[in-house]
Amino acid sequence: MGAPQLKRRRQALRATWAVPASLWLLLSGLGAVSGGCSKGATGPAAGPQEVSVVTIAARDTPFPYEFAGQTQSSRQVDIVARVDGFLERKVYTEGSMVKAGQTMFLQDQKPFQAQVDAAKASLAAQQARWQVARDNLARVKPLAALNALSQKDLDDAVGQEQAASAAVDAAKANLTQAQLNLGYTVITTPVAGASSFSRVQEGQYLDASNRQLTYVSQLDPMWVNFSVSENDMLAMRTEAKEGKLRLPAKDDYEVQVILSDGSLYPSKGHITFANADFNPTTGTFLLRATLENAEGALRPGQFVRVRINGAVRPNAILVPQKAVLEGAQGKFVVLVDKEQKALIRPVKVGPWLGDNWIITDGLAAGDVVVVDGVARLGPGTPVKIVDKPS
Repeated sequence: MGAPQLKRRRQALRATWAVPASLWLLLSGLGAVSGGCSKGATGPAAGPQEVSVVTIAARDTPFPYEFAGQTQSSRQVDIVARVDGFLERKVYTEGSMVKAGQTMFLQDQKPFQAQVDAAKASLAAQQARWQVARDNLARVKPLAALNALSQKDLDDAVGQEQAASAAVDAAKANLTQAQLNLGYTVITTPVAGASSFSRVQEGQYLDASNRQLTYVSQLDPMWVNFSVSENDMLAMRTEAKEGKLRLPAKDDYEVQVILSDGSLYPSKGHITFANADFNPTTGTFLLRATLENAEGALRPGQFVRVRINGAVRPNAILVPQKAVLEGAQGKFVVLVDKEQKALIRPVKVGPWLGDNWIITDGLAAGDVVVVDGVARLGPGTPVKIVDKPS
């Protein structure tokens, strides 16, 4: 075999680790034999290969979970017209922040003021009739006691007084209703928050078909809804039972929100609601977190990432992702043994945590794992550690 072919073979071997350790040994031996066929062949560098490494240390590691979520107003109120009539004015700026009790719309008050005036007049008339009935009863009672009038005359006077009293009560109720209707022409918001656009125009007649005028969304606090799959929930419980995961006491998780640009929302919250029902359509459980939003940075309907903090993986072993390689028989890492030589070690990995793999089997505290320079190594290759990344 000529030198060019040998060189290409060695370069191919160094460029990939997608082969098991036993095959590495076989091919390395083949390269040595082939090298003997050509006196002009150039072998690998005789000196140790420079690498950077990390030393494994098992430690309790916070393990956050992330889910897709969506913000929701903690109190969204529809602003509706409660009486039929013409819309006279819109007195708020669409999309602005409004205060609780602020006037947003005014209906034409003239017809309702007329009803109030008519109810007042009716009440005055009924009160006058009641006064006449009371005066009449006051005259009848002593005469009936002297047998100057019959018992029927007394009963009639009592009945007239009671009927007049009831008529007064009815007139008062009509006046109260008329005053309420007049008050309903001033349409206010019961909550503070962000207003929406007006769905009606000034001059429109409002009735049952177009009573909804706009809505106001309370922004502080803000709800964030997210769903956890059944598989994730069961895996979490299983790992907690096996001691691989330690959950916070009383499920007191801390919630952070990651915005669409990757930035972290400054306020933190807590889970305040868990739906009692499992959703068979999506295979998920619905949860809700509540966060402070005094500045109004979060708006209803935003899609965000929800990070749940509080779970801890005890004695976890973490390795940078680039140090874990894929071979025909699974994932493996390259170690530096006590003789400063490369050693292949199969590993089992768990979930990712940032830029690291969580190693569930194959490594122990004190192992030295090669992070950079892996492509230049073969089993048994002498190495020189030049850097230990933190």
